Amino acid sequence: MDDKKYDLEDRLVNFAADIAIFCREIPKDFTGEYYGNQLLRSAGSSALNFGEAQGTHTSKDYVHKASICLKELKESRVNLKILNKIEYGNEAKRNLLTDEAQQLIKIIAAIIRNKKHS
Repeated sequence: MDDKKYDLEDRLVNFAADIAIFCREIPKDFTGEYYGNQLLRSAGSSALNFGEAQGTHTSKDYVHKASICLKELKESRVNLKILNKIEYGNEAKRNLLTDEAQQLIKIIAAIIRNKKHS
């Protein structure tokens, strides 16, 4: 079972890293800097908070940290949707990242639901 946790951790780390690489290609104007910086923070925070969740001692603490991870993933998804609307960054990469954000949201939400009901 620990392997699944670490697979998810790796997936979140990869998501944060892929976002960082994607943000390098965003135009360096005010809009690009604003949304790019915010996207970097939310994607990185999702991975970091999941890491913290794994070190918690109670289910309540785990749910709290996982909920922050979920919130940050949702913020990342919305940010990617905005970047899509204004056509910033590589379209194919943006679409892949948006899809990955959505999948991660579903996974984390399911984990939180299961943890609350166990």
